Amino acid sequence: MIELPVIPVTETQRKPDWLRVKLPVGKEYRHVRSLVDEHKLHTICESGNCPNMGECWGAGTATFMILGNICTRSCSFCAVATGRPLAVDMDEPNRVAQSVKLMQVKHCVITSVDRDDLKDGGSTIWAETINAIRRESPETTLETLIPDFKGHWDNLDRVLAVRPEVVSHNLETVRRLTKEVRIQAKYDRSLECLRRISEAGLRTKSGIMLGLGETEADVIEAMQDLYNVGVNILTLGQYLQPTKAHHPVLDWITPAQFDKYKQIGLEMGFKYVESGPLVRSSYHAEKHLFDMQ
Repeated sequence: MIELPVIPVTETQRKPDWLRVKLPVGKEYRHVRSLVDEHKLHTICESGNCPNMGECWGAGTATFMILGNICTRSCSFCAVATGRPLAVDMDEPNRVAQSVKLMQVKHCVITSVDRDDLKDGGSTIWAETINAIRRESPETTLETLIPDFKGHWDNLDRVLAVRPEVVSHNLETVRRLTKEVRIQAKYDRSLECLRRISEAGLRTKSGIMLGLGETEADVIEAMQDLYNVGVNILTLGQYLQPTKAHHPVLDWITPAQFDKYKQIGLEMGFKYVESGPLVRSSYHAEKHLFDMQ
């Protein structure tokens, strides 16, 4: 198979033109923006400077992070602080639910830091947050972007038991680069996590970042591995280096190459493939609520 070209990164090279982001506009975006500012609400969309914030807010989708902002892991691609997390805030599920209700979120994405310090991996707060949102906003659909719970599958089962509409766990990178990029994670453990989600009969989703030094063959292998464990929805996006201390961007993946991966993924049998330079885990999340029958 012929690989389409990518652009190697040099120290002096600027980001390609296709990574430029349009300023968010639109009535729905301005409404959500005013609510967030007035009530000091917290979303990952905003704190993570997501390039798709305007589009997602305009579509009624927002992403919230639970269980604090300090992670017990130290992945080389991630800007979230690493260290000893604070105690769990038992009222957090209610506060998130109130934010979702106030913002009139139609499709809510929940993610979290890894909490390997907790016996339940944070799964109790996960389940309570989902239930609280359903009580306050019964029409809101939910996607959960969960950790691997370090392979303690009883904790995963606690989240699956409350049946969010979509359950996502990101593979993040290819097998060959996992030890370098996801230092405390395991490629096969992530695949097992996704297999269990799929076998529970839930819409199963995963994502991969590109530009970390992977080859086309690496990416296709990872895509096939994800499809084989039952993943329905796949996202592929360009990795961007948060700071100079993080893993460098080694390649700028062209839009044509992203289009090629999308076609390959659809031919494999994925239900949806979101593939593009600015695609992130929750991009077009509201469109992934397909019929599981």
